[in-house]
Amino acid sequence: MGKKKTKQRKPVRAANRGIVVTAYIFLAAFAGLIAYMVYFNIVRADDVINNSYNKRQGILAEKITRGQILTSDGNVIAATVKDADGNDIRYYPYNNLFTHAVGYINNGGYGIESRGCYYMLTSNQNPFEQIVNDITGEKSMGDSLVTTLDSGLQQAAYDALGSNRGAVIVTEPSTGKILAMVSKPDFNPNTLEANWDEITAENADSVLINRASQGLYPPGSTFKLVTALAYIRQNPGDFSDYRYTCANVYDLDGHKISCAFGASHGEVDIRQSIVDSCNTSFINMGLSLDIDGYRDTAQKLLFNGKLPLDMEYNESSFVLDGESGEWEIAQTSFGQGQTLVTPMHLAMLCNAIGNGGVLMKPYLTDRVESVNGVVIKSFRPEEYGSLMTEEEAEILKDAMTGVGQTSFDWLFGGQEYGVVCKSGTAQYGTQGYEHSFFISFSPVDCPEISVTVLIEGGPQRNTSAAEAAKLIYDYYYSR
Repeated sequence: MGKKKTKQRKPVRAANRGIVVTAYIFLAAFAGLIAYMVYFNIVRADDVINNSYNKRQGILAEKITRGQILTSDGNVIAATVKDADGNDIRYYPYNNLFTHAVGYINNGGYGIESRGCYYMLTSNQNPFEQIVNDITGEKSMGDSLVTTLDSGLQQAAYDALGSNRGAVIVTEPSTGKILAMVSKPDFNPNTLEANWDEITAENADSVLINRASQGLYPPGSTFKLVTALAYIRQNPGDFSDYRYTCANVYDLDGHKISCAFGASHGEVDIRQSIVDSCNTSFINMGLSLDIDGYRDTAQKLLFNGKLPLDMEYNESSFVLDGESGEWEIAQTSFGQGQTLVTPMHLAMLCNAIGNGGVLMKPYLTDRVESVNGVVIKSFRPEEYGSLMTEEEAEILKDAMTGVGQTSFDWLFGGQEYGVVCKSGTAQYGTQGYEHSFFISFSPVDCPEISVTVLIEGGPQRNTSAAEAAKLIYDYYYSR
């Protein structure tokens, strides 16, 4: 008898492979869905819930009274109260004082009021009290946000800015806590809705803009720190040998640029160039730089990119590239040109210098508390990373210490505290107006506090940024 023929199994195997492939596709899709849900709940959920146009907020508000916002020292700066008709309205006890930090909830929402909606419309009130509220038809109390803001420093910063247009930022370099943030001109959030048309009119004074984080300005001489760092990085072996003789004027193909006040600084190295704020020396440095490397340094210092900042802000810009001409490079090197920066960005650079090169992410919310005082969530200091090496930070810090001891001895000399600082005066327009910048921290070793001030130029300016900062330091050390 002949052997039996073996049955063909190829079609069965092919079918099995098809089932396996289909199963893997479904598993991959399921895994992707799970990954997105995890990402959404961890990263995106708060943004979606906190969007003022999310209808869920209205649903939550029917059962929960929006929680309070408090300063770090316990003062209530935003609360929900009843109006004459018994409706819930938002009340700001300090009127304009905390305007741009706290923000508002109507007309699109802004600031902490907008970003913290989810927390303030979530109630962790005592469960028994919540049951009673459900039975009686009363609302439960939403959780409160405790900020990093110091009410005394906020008032000092507000007073120091006075009637000037501009911004003040007071931070803790070692943690990133924002202790005070002021922007002027401002508005009263209690009357915002009633005055909305007037505030947003075409000829209005841009009071809704938080000049601390959204205002873009030429950095003036504060940018010389960036140019100096770029030079140090491009000349690692011999930057300490840098020398330039300043005779007041730099002649660039018939275009003359002078140092301020007609000064001739003589021979300067990098440190003395910063201390004297020597325009011509920085033009000399800037024109010697590889522009791609210059741009790389600026971008590593967070120009042209996102800031590690949980608030509304604008990105700073550095525009030099391989097509830039000598005149534009020269202007940029000492802080003019087309470079633009926000006061908050400059504060972050200053803090990194004071913190050994390491930038701590700035933050405004310290913790979430229930109405019963139970801490629901804490926000801890978070390191962003190193903007520069410890050695680079020390070089810049040493030069800025010299600025405080010489250029600003008239202001800080004789004080028990020392200030590490750099000023910046940036001309704009055709009227000869100048913006005034001042970035600083104190004390020299292990800085406790950083003060950044921007005072806009124009006929209304009645003080310099350095003088405003002095008032804040005086208050801080007096207590």
